[in-house]
Amino acid sequence: MKHNRIVIGVSIIGLAVLILMLNVTSPTDIGPFGVLLFFTTVYVVCFGLISMILHLFLKIAFKKDSMRNKDYLYAAVFAFGPIMLLMARSFGVISLWTVGLIVLFLFLAEFLVYKRI
Repeated sequence: MKHNRIVIGVSIIGLAVLILMLNVTSPTDIGPFGVLLFFTTVYVVCFGLISMILHLFLKIAFKKDSMRNKDYLYAAVFAFGPIMLLMARSFGVISLWTVGLIVLFLFLAEFLVYKRI
């Protein structure tokens, strides 16, 4: 339960930084560090949301009160999906083929977590 509070707290801080960054700066003024900060905060917020959804799913479906470390790894891998979609969109190559490859990559990464840990 302690880990879940930390993840939610960091995710809320990341959301606040993301909202502040989107309202204060412009894409031309932000620079490389700002782009890195943007993608990092989007990842942190996605990780927080996915871990909360996974926690609710585990509580409802399997009657578990806490998440294991493996569940956090699943959420961390799955949270990288929206980042890959954002990067594909920024390059202008979003298509059904691209989305399919991203889904395949996420499936293979989740399978690796399942087999290794």
